[in-house]
Amino acid sequence: MADDPKAEDDEKPKKGGKKGLLIGVVGALLLGGGGFYATYSGLILGPKGDSEYADGGGESGGDGYGKDAGGYASASDLPDIYFIEMEPLIISLGDSASAKFLRFSGQLDVDPAYAAEIELVMPRITDALNTYLRAVSEEELAKPSSFDRLRAQMLRRIQVVTGQGKVKDLLITEFILG
Repeated sequence: MADDPKAEDDEKPKKGGKKGLLIGVVGALLLGGGGFYATYSGLILGPKGDSEYADGGGESGGDGYGKDAGGYASASDLPDIYFIEMEPLIISLGDSASAKFLRFSGQLDVDPAYAAEIELVMPRITDALNTYLRAVSEEELAKPSSFDRLRAQMLRRIQVVTGQGKVKDLLITEFILG
């Protein structure tokens, strides 16, 4: 039996195993994490300049590109903004709906030159939103994926009431099904 080739193969220890695989996975994770950190911190593909503070970034609160967190170099560079807060709307969804009501409130981002005019037509805006939201099904209101479409539809109706270019955006501050 000592001359049997099968017996000699069984006695040899097996190569490889999980140790090599573990070292490879740990190495890949370290390299990936190091690359992410270098890119995220700006060491690679970061802002141009001699140092982190060369162009207004760093401790001054900027983003490293000469702008503050809002994307403007200074407060004087902000566009003219004016918000009009809307009264909260409570819309009944009907007897067959699992949620009985929708509570909605928002703010209108308007051109400051038209703020007084928008305030005057606020009852028409409220009416347009009430009419639209009562017509939307409860399933559509409950879907998170339809939120952007609902906002776009409401903004379009507001712009029809107020006229083009007067209301820039609709900011939804409350949207509760209860």
